[in-house]
Amino acid sequence: MEHLGKAAYLVRYGAAETAFEWRDRTVGSPESGEIKIAVQAFGLNFADVLARNGLYREAPPLPAVLGYDIVGRVIETGAGVDPNWIGKRVVALTRFGGYATHVCTPLVGVAEVPEEMPEHAACALGAQYATALYASNYLQQVRAGENVLIHAAAGGVGTALVQLLKNKQCNLFATAGSDEKVNALKAEGIKAFNYNTEDYEKEIATLLGKDKLDVSFNSIAGSTFKKDMRLLGANGRLVLYGFAERSGKSGGIFATLSLLWKMGFLLPIMLLAKSKSILGVNMLKIADQKPHIIKTCLEELVELWKDGKIRPIDGGSYNQEDLAKAHAALEYRKSTGKIIVTIR
Repeated sequence: MEHLGKAAYLVRYGAAETAFEWRDRTVGSPESGEIKIAVQAFGLNFADVLARNGLYREAPPLPAVLGYDIVGRVIETGAGVDPNWIGKRVVALTRFGGYATHVCTPLVGVAEVPEEMPEHAACALGAQYATALYASNYLQQVRAGENVLIHAAAGGVGTALVQLLKNKQCNLFATAGSDEKVNALKAEGIKAFNYNTEDYEKEIATLLGKDKLDVSFNSIAGSTFKKDMRLLGANGRLVLYGFAERSGKSGGIFATLSLLWKMGFLLPIMLLAKSKSILGVNMLKIADQKPHIIKTCLEELVELWKDGKIRPIDGGSYNQEDLAKAHAALEYRKSTGKIIVTIR
């Protein structure tokens, strides 16, 4: 069955105010193994900001429909899918295409969510909490009592990591971009630092004394890379899942080269000698090659929410016509938690 809906197309790179156009789009029947969802809300992720600025190599060519995580209701099933899915409220991770009123997506990236789960919470379980759970529990295992640094800890993935690792009783350190965000983290008992005004490396090294970090979750890259490597001890793991230091800056290839220069060059044998690891996370690749991991993470996260062990933070809800404002809030780090755009 065809549905005439709308989608927000990225039509040009650059400022959020001029980058998107809402256009009519007809969505056909789901293919084998897929479901069709009437979208209630879609989430924003920092990768969307990178894509809008032409810095995300995985993004489709223009005009493109961005978006990874949606919450909505199943209205049609494809061949091989139990029709009992129709009518269920679900969270889904899509491979782009989420900025729309209707989406067809494989069932393997879908989990049923309770009716009482807020839209921002359901969307947050997608790219952000799934990334955090995968990075902290599947890619490598963070253990109780370990010293852990979380960069951009007031953002989407950051807040997810904070909640998941507090459950594990880790010794948490964090960075954030404003005193307000730092104070909120400190109120939760986390040793937090403003990366714009404080030297987090010096502060953490002083607090640790002779001890070292066990894990750093880093979405910034650039100048933070060398600092984190110095803070890590034997068995230390640096988990990279973004390069926010590059976003929102002009300069093209020169800005990118500057980012890489700040990170420096590292011979693999040095990792062996010091028993340290650098791990990369790209959830698109996981979804492409190991989709069962996505489903496992989503289902586990739904149960954690039911048990009250995670509570995604509402970073702001915007109407369709305010998509540009939502993007700007995320790009310039004016939000804490999950930003969503609602479909009404």
